[in-house]
Amino acid sequence: MRVAVIGAGYVGLTTAACFAHLGHEVQCADIDADRVARLKKGEVPILELGLPELIKEGLTSKRLQFVVGAATAARTAEIVFLCVQTPQGADGSADLSFVEGVAREIASVLLPGTVVVNKSTVPVGSTRFVQRVLSEAGARAEDVTVASNPEFLREGQAVRDFQNPDRIVIGCEDRKSAVRVSELYKGVDAPVLVTDPASAEMIKYASNAFLATKVSFINAIANICEAVDADAREVAIGMGYDTRIGFQFLHPGPGYGGSCFPKDVAALLHISSAAGYDFELLAGVVDVNRAQHERMIDKVRDAVGGSLTGVTVGLWGLTFKADTDDLRDSPAIFIARRLLEEGAQVRAYDHGAGDKPRALVPGLELCADAYDAAAGADAVVLVTEWDEFRWLDFERVRNAMNGDAIVDARNLLDPAAMRRRGFAYQGVGRR
Repeated sequence: MRVAVIGAGYVGLTTAACFAHLGHEVQCADIDADRVARLKKGEVPILELGLPELIKEGLTSKRLQFVVGAATAARTAEIVFLCVQTPQGADGSADLSFVEGVAREIASVLLPGTVVVNKSTVPVGSTRFVQRVLSEAGARAEDVTVASNPEFLREGQAVRDFQNPDRIVIGCEDRKSAVRVSELYKGVDAPVLVTDPASAEMIKYASNAFLATKVSFINAIANICEAVDADAREVAIGMGYDTRIGFQFLHPGPGYGGSCFPKDVAALLHISSAAGYDFELLAGVVDVNRAQHERMIDKVRDAVGGSLTGVTVGLWGLTFKADTDDLRDSPAIFIARRLLEEGAQVRAYDHGAGDKPRALVPGLELCADAYDAAAGADAVVLVTEWDEFRWLDFERVRNAMNGDAIVDARNLLDPAAMRRRGFAYQGVGRR
């Protein structure tokens, strides 16, 4: 099929590259001419495992092209995917101005029979919104169908998630159009759920809100474990063997972050409030998460004797999780800012973040490696679970430090091993 993907961001690039890999003719459009020029050369602007290889494959086969402007890609497409950003408003609502702008741009060039698909995470009712905008801008409603096909891509594993999804969800009032969208995924082994658009849109929000709830729940359990001298890791293992619960997202840490959970949880709270329902449970999830960020500061403060003024802290990790360069709503960025606010000097290392943290955290010192970040530190805080931190030479780390405190906010390290090496170790809910 001829496919247009509008937006060359994280979701758009993965969607375009994977559809090209499945054999479709894909044009991926963006408004940033420089970004398009670099992508044409195979230069991928985001860190995502396997994506550069897929883009190179698509360019070589000529099944994948990058163009400037949504209308350029949409005018020959049978199916158009909207993968533009939907930033969070001050009240938690999703800003649909980018979606609206693209819909108005492509309306007059769409071929009869085109299916326009919302791939971005959008509020319930957005398919009707896009249909209305398209009609206002010149597309005949009888010629163009709008569907929802929410993405469930984890950063760092997006390619794998696209190629091996748990499910494919398609929301569309017109079943023939839904079937056409489903045919794009031939070769992908996963159940396909065809439903109404509102239910498809709600599935995405409900899924992410539930996962955020699991994160906050296990963090709250970890905090109780610290108070009663239990080990949260053992508790999580014991819970996870229950097939009704499962092991995923039962990993105590500094709280959730990233581009999806905070935004989608806030959006669902806004949707529920607008619908007249007080979603107290989900509001509590947000409160627990905020408190968990701050609890990490308490741990560092306790590790250095009560005051952070004049203390040097080595920070391992700045991205919101490993295997990505995404700093959006990262707990590590929150922790870095709070440490600096309380008078600490913060020396940080993250091999995936590049120089971007400098603009986000004024006063932050970026280091060349984990050992450099630990040099002269009174305490080291491990905030992002990059695997390299597991295999460091900890004798070298200990000798480089001024103090002996390690706060392991991801429970990546073995407490007993760290203590044998002379560290004053703190995890999250660990004994």
